[in-house]
Amino acid sequence: MRQNARWELAAEDPAQVQALAEALRDVSCLASIASNRTADPGRRNPLHTLARLLLRRGLTDADSAARFLAPCVDHLHLPGQMTGLRCAVDRIDAAIERKDPILIYGDYDVDGTMAVIILKTAIELCGGTADFHVPHRIREGYDMRDDVIEAAAAAGIRLIISVDMGIRAFAPAETAHRLGVDLIVTDHHLPGSDGVPKAHAVVNPNQSGCDYPYKQLCGAGVAFKVAQGLMQRRLPEKDQTRLLLSFMKVVAIATIADAVPLTGENRVFASLGLDALRRAVNPGLKALLEVAQISNKRPPSSSEVAFRIAPRINAAGRMDIARDVIELFSVKDSDRARLLAGKLDRLNGERQEEERRILRSIDERIAGDPALCEAYCIVIDGEGWHRGVIGIAATRIVERYHRPAMVISRDGEEAHGSGRSIRPFHLLEAVESSSGLFTRYGGHSHACGFAMPSANVARLRAELDAFARTRLTASDFDPVLDVEAELDLTEITPALFQVLSLLEPYGAGNHEPAFSARNVRLIASPKILKDKHIKLKLKANGNAGGEELRTEKRELRTVFDALGWNMAERLQQSPLLAGDAIDIAFTIGHNHHPDFGGLELSLRDFKISLPENLTDAPIRAEKPVPVAPQ
Repeated sequence: MRQNARWELAAEDPAQVQALAEALRDVSCLASIASNRTADPGRRNPLHTLARLLLRRGLTDADSAARFLAPCVDHLHLPGQMTGLRCAVDRIDAAIERKDPILIYGDYDVDGTMAVIILKTAIELCGGTADFHVPHRIREGYDMRDDVIEAAAAAGIRLIISVDMGIRAFAPAETAHRLGVDLIVTDHHLPGSDGVPKAHAVVNPNQSGCDYPYKQLCGAGVAFKVAQGLMQRRLPEKDQTRLLLSFMKVVAIATIADAVPLTGENRVFASLGLDALRRAVNPGLKALLEVAQISNKRPPSSSEVAFRIAPRINAAGRMDIARDVIELFSVKDSDRARLLAGKLDRLNGERQEEERRILRSIDERIAGDPALCEAYCIVIDGEGWHRGVIGIAATRIVERYHRPAMVISRDGEEAHGSGRSIRPFHLLEAVESSSGLFTRYGGHSHACGFAMPSANVARLRAELDAFARTRLTASDFDPVLDVEAELDLTEITPALFQVLSLLEPYGAGNHEPAFSARNVRLIASPKILKDKHIKLKLKANGNAGGEELRTEKRELRTVFDALGWNMAERLQQSPLLAGDAIDIAFTIGHNHHPDFGGLELSLRDFKISLPENLTDAPIRAEKPVPVAPQ
């Protein structure tokens, strides 16, 4: 079912690119590149390539480019601009003054637990007392519950603050009001058509009438803005910047893990937070970085956060109890911190093994079932599959087979499911087309979750496949690889890599740029690494001068190692020989090994080069792909 990707090369306006490239010469963080006068007349300056990438991200002038390339604390918006935030801070401030206890009600994932940590710590720094409740994924499920609010009221709690949840908690808001408890809802999820709950205050940049300049915050980002407003109210100004930078380590983890766009204010969080992680002093955070094998010699990348740190935090909520995460970030004893971090590491190992077990079963089912092989929407179920893992399993199916997927865990007469989708298919619309089959459901265009009677699974499979066939064609299952620019290998220089590093951190809304190079020459037989990966040695075609092309002022490197992760099977399908000419799609990285480090390419795809009149070079998009607003 997997097919090679179709390459699409971003369209561009050459005059606009040239104008922005010239304007970038006056941007301070690019001064060293702009002053480099050694570029060959026939080669593009790295600023030209940077201009193409910035325009692709919706940045059309030097001022917006400068803010994007050099984020700083001053770029944060005033928290009071967010509807409901001042009212929320007033109520929290009053509780602190009266020494009333506060309960923070958070979600069990990375975003929710980080939001709890941020707000709990800020309240305590400001002199207040805060406890928290994080629901158990299996026993309680997502969002607020009446019985938790009732228990809190019975214990004397008069202020509850939700984080990363609550925007549709209408019944719990009524319960809180009836019991004399003030409820502050802080959330980032989209409100429904029926508005927002009747709470003491609702803080959500996406609610109707809110003029906050940036709408894409995660739940921890919204909690950070509440904490920022509270600290501005109660703490000396000299302490605020230091504390905000400290909180950014935590909000950066949540922002990256929640896959919100790394643009605007989120980019400030991620950039400054990743840099601050290198200097972590919190015992729990240091222990977590250690078990995740994150070095403190350089800031961690967004990929390291997404694939090493976040899964270990998420594992607590998926496999056990998320309270351990809050304790890990709160504990002062290093030995206790290492013990808790070790537990999260073990839970993540259990999560990985459960994921592998489910995926093996799924692959066997798909291989042995012609109907599943041909399905336009894959719906697959299993008895007793762990509900904390089925969402990850759905993501893996989409990656492998490039079509919408629903993974369902049956537990007797009840079933719970999680779905993921591809770009052309709106998953929530599909779910709503079969709404009568569910006891509850929710989601958005690319992800959903639901509960239903197990007896309805077969009918759901049939209905979703029929619905998908009215919305999709076979060509929609062809993966698309967005290529941002064509490069010659001689353009890949340390100066270009220095420029590209300013685009980091990468993530949703700011993906690592992929480039293409046509008709490059394979100068040695491919190597297979660990039976899974490949390593190619490539040279710009037409260079007869060996590995280095020398000019009067410097050397231009023309030979590069290119690593293709998990591409050994591709090599079996499309064998390559020394001397072959190929087209490659790739990203540019740096190997930090002291002996054989340096610039290297990471392959995204490769194709045998065809004669010029038959070339299947990247298809040029008719217009730039829209990007998230800044």
